[in-house]
Amino acid sequence: MGVSGSGKSLIGQGIADALGLEFIEGDRLHPKANVEKMAAGIPLDDDDRWPWLDRVGEELARRAAEDGGAVAACSALKRSYRQRLRQVAGARMRIVFLSGSRALLASRMSARKHHFMPASLLDSQLQTLEAPSAEDGVLTIDVEASPKEIVSRAVEWLKRGVEGEMRE
Repeated sequence: MGVSGSGKSLIGQGIADALGLEFIEGDRLHPKANVEKMAAGIPLDDDDRWPWLDRVGEELARRAAEDGGAVAACSALKRSYRQRLRQVAGARMRIVFLSGSRALLASRMSARKHHFMPASLLDSQLQTLEAPSAEDGVLTIDVEASPKEIVSRAVEWLKRGVEGEMRE
């Protein structure tokens, strides 16, 4: 999880590959209206996000039942969004929070080609973000590290499993 430009898709795919799990690209589950709204530079509100979060959670639940689990890339910016995902997914969900400076995130977003999310929405995402600092089952990683380092650290943490609260 994290704001746009944090590397959710790249890191999520890397984690999924390392663990032999399917990868779910949360952006592909947005309804067309959400994509059009973001592409027009209009931030999503809670009413836009709830159905999308349910779709991501349902996909995680389905894959957990069929394949034993999956890795999803999803912004999940608010605590209530993460609670909703956990509720819908129905399984113990662990979260890797990709955190970075505004400058780095803006630079990454500006360099992207063919993505519906404009860099102009970064500030609205950062304002919405409720960092999961006190939540159980969350690992926070600064995205200044290389993708290889981030994936390696996340996979190591996930493989350790439930040891205490899984809070780091």
